[in-house]
Amino acid sequence: MTLTVSAPTSPTGTGRRWRPHPLDVVAVLLALAGAGCAASGLLPHAETTATLHRIAPLLVFLCTVVVLAELTAVAGVFDVLGTRLAIAARGRWSMLFLLCVAFATVTTVTLNLDTTAVLLTPVMLALARNLRVAPTALAVTTVWLANTASLLLPVSNLTNLLAADRLELDPAAFAGRMWLPELAAVAVTALLLWFAWWRRDRPAGGRFDPPPRRPPADPVLFRTAFAACVLFVVGVLAEVELAIVSTVAAAVVLAGFALRDPRRLHARLLPWRLLLLVTGLFLVVQTLGRWGLDSLVGELLGADGGPVALLRAGGTGVLLANGVNNLPAYLAGESALPHDVATRLLALLIGTNAGPLAVPWASVATLLWFERCRAHGVAVPLRRFLLTGALLALTGTAAAVSALLLT
Repeated sequence: MTLTVSAPTSPTGTGRRWRPHPLDVVAVLLALAGAGCAASGLLPHAETTATLHRIAPLLVFLCTVVVLAELTAVAGVFDVLGTRLAIAARGRWSMLFLLCVAFATVTTVTLNLDTTAVLLTPVMLALARNLRVAPTALAVTTVWLANTASLLLPVSNLTNLLAADRLELDPAAFAGRMWLPELAAVAVTALLLWFAWWRRDRPAGGRFDPPPRRPPADPVLFRTAFAACVLFVVGVLAEVELAIVSTVAAAVVLAGFALRDPRRLHARLLPWRLLLLVTGLFLVVQTLGRWGLDSLVGELLGADGGPVALLRAGGTGVLLANGVNNLPAYLAGESALPHDVATRLLALLIGTNAGPLAVPWASVATLLWFERCRAHGVAVPLRRFLLTGALLALTGTAAAVSALLLT
């Protein structure tokens, strides 16, 4: 079974009506539902205010980091790095695999999973075209690692930001707990990627013709965007408040484009869909928690201790993420867990981060990845994707939760 997609048609053709993207509709409906919960009193005013106060810095971070990532892609940073990866592989398919895994992992860790899904996917697809190889292996690498590699730092995933805030962990302390689960999840992902996708799609003889080196179109913008990304990473490691460091880094690259290519600066850079989606999800899940969801999730999580409790928490995260979506799954699990069970909360986090791969709607990153594949006319073998994704969700979560016991 294949999910057949075709190249997008122009929205400006004569007689054609504009149609919103399905994710636009979902975002608006969720935002309206959240506003309705607050206005109707289903979610009391005090809890609404507390929720909005909690997510305000997260929304600032999301907005600015997406702008930073979008303009970094426009400046050609990802394209240049992707081409240089292929050159560095020296025509060896296995070496290209290792470099692509490393590239997707670093992008996810430092710039978050949505950046990998939205911006690295087109780079991988363009690289596949240039190398004249099947695009699916490179594409699946981005979406799998966008999810499973998002365990190390608070910036890597919105759920990490929530967990770090709940547990009062700075980036270094958070990484101290999650570095081994991150390694375990990435190792399992790489193993399954190779045997389920890369080995099956490798070119004859396991070799390809390296592409020629292409300089960036505007070297000044390239260096500016690259410097902004370095500034962002350094700020994160220096434990500067995330909303501040992402805003400063975005301001640097915005200033560069304002001087060199102002035509690229437009309102579409703002991720309004993501902001509405996140705000609506928070308010709706908070409301559902008051009306029985917390009790249901509490039953799934159980009250036992020890390794079994951690595996149960991780499994609950996988189940809820693939049943609805990883963000509301984490929010529901966080509300149901007591404040003094930090390790169980991190196990739940692993399930909601590494587990949402069995169905397309399990994470926003996966949905955005499918959209990017559709826009580039790539046919995803859906049955193979879902079966291997479900296997990765289970094995990756189990490996990462087991590693958490050692940290």
